[in-house]
Amino acid sequence: MGAVGALLWPAAWKLHQRRDISSWLARWFPKTPAKAVVAQKTPIKVELVAGKTYRWCVCGRSKKQPFCDGSHFFQRTGLSPLKFKAQETRAAVLCTCKATQKPPYCDGTHKSERVQKTEVGSPL
Repeated sequence: MGAVGALLWPAAWKLHQRRDISSWLARWFPKTPAKAVVAQKTPIKVELVAGKTYRWCVCGRSKKQPFCDGSHFFQRTGLSPLKFKAQETRAAVLCTCKATQKPPYCDGTHKSERVQKTEVGSPL
């Protein structure tokens, strides 16, 4: 950038612009993700099709449980769905309490006192 460019783009403006961009990014992509919320206290049985890729809701805010509808992005959670591919066509029980140790599959954690005492829509 020449002398004319330096006059048009002062260093102070560049620093200010960078701060504005980083604050915008921080709002949409927080460094510390939000906690997942309990969507339901019972799992959902679904029919998985072999070879099909699914996006399981990790944040608990989706209106299309147990699958993602993009709510994590618009509510700025910093969380992303879990993408998985069904290996075979079969019925599966998918977690909606978001506390499973075997995501996306239910492992019975929803039966625990901790999950049962938590209100739907609240983090664990």
